[in-house]
Amino acid sequence: MSELAMSNRERTGADDVALPPLGAVVIGRNEGERLRVSLRSVMPCFTHVVYVDSGSSDGSVALAEQLGAAPVVLDRTQPFTAARARNAGVAWMTQHHPEVTLVQLIDGDCELDPAWPATARAAIAARPDAAVVCGRRRERFPEASVYNALCNREWDTPVGIVKTCGGDALVRVDAFNAVGGFSPELIAGEEPDLCHKLRGAGWTIHRLDAEMTRHDAAMTRAGQWWNRNKRSGYAFAEAWSRRGDSDDYPRRRVLNNLLWGLPPAWALWPLLWWRVYRRSDAAYATHIVLGKLPHVQGQLRFWLDWLRTRRSTLIEYK
Repeated sequence: MSELAMSNRERTGADDVALPPLGAVVIGRNEGERLRVSLRSVMPCFTHVVYVDSGSSDGSVALAEQLGAAPVVLDRTQPFTAARARNAGVAWMTQHHPEVTLVQLIDGDCELDPAWPATARAAIAARPDAAVVCGRRRERFPEASVYNALCNREWDTPVGIVKTCGGDALVRVDAFNAVGGFSPELIAGEEPDLCHKLRGAGWTIHRLDAEMTRHDAAMTRAGQWWNRNKRSGYAFAEAWSRRGDSDDYPRRRVLNNLLWGLPPAWALWPLLWWRVYRRSDAAYATHIVLGKLPHVQGQLRFWLDWLRTRRSTLIEYK
């Protein structure tokens, strides 16, 4: 047994009598040193940890085993998605440790705040209707690039009862399984889709004013920023296609991107830039305006895939 796993067992042993054990599902694909940082932050905080790998070639599975996480390796003959990986992790936890009623989902490029598990467990226990609680995700290196800084702003979402969570969140296992978990075919936008299903089943989603994770976007090039926004555009178009009028947010985002992202509107970009700049700063305004282009590209890619009745492959930015 690894040193981290032994530390975990010693720390949680006294608490397990009064409180149900917490589980964690870490997912990754060629995260390298970021995965080591992630697992070392997670292992001491949870009774059971599973690592789900999506075709890594950098020794991630061996690293996870070395640090004490149970490894699950996804079948390479099926398309990889974060949704599929998280489902596999929760399924493993349900099968091997049915006593685990709460599972922390965390991406392998994220480092967990040590105070988060206790904060999240107390919050979800106090809200019987809560299926998900999430907190503040921050960038580890926002000063490394303007793209990282923009990500850091993106993570700063409102607190309270919200419509969706991100990839890092504490979930109630019975609620997750009751709605079928994530839709495994989604290459992006799987979290809003899950939360839409949960809210439809009467559950609530809560964003706490508490530190949760530190994320390493590692974005230093414009091409990475472009692909990340293209993936977002694809996700919004697919969400509108799947949910229709039952959720007007994807529809509004898609139409807004088309309004401002197609050539007839380019002459009005200075007006849009000024409107955003007055509420933020020059970097964010430029991100919003120029981001319309990859968003529209992503939307067009989804519609083309839909016409061809084929599934898209992952749109990766790292």
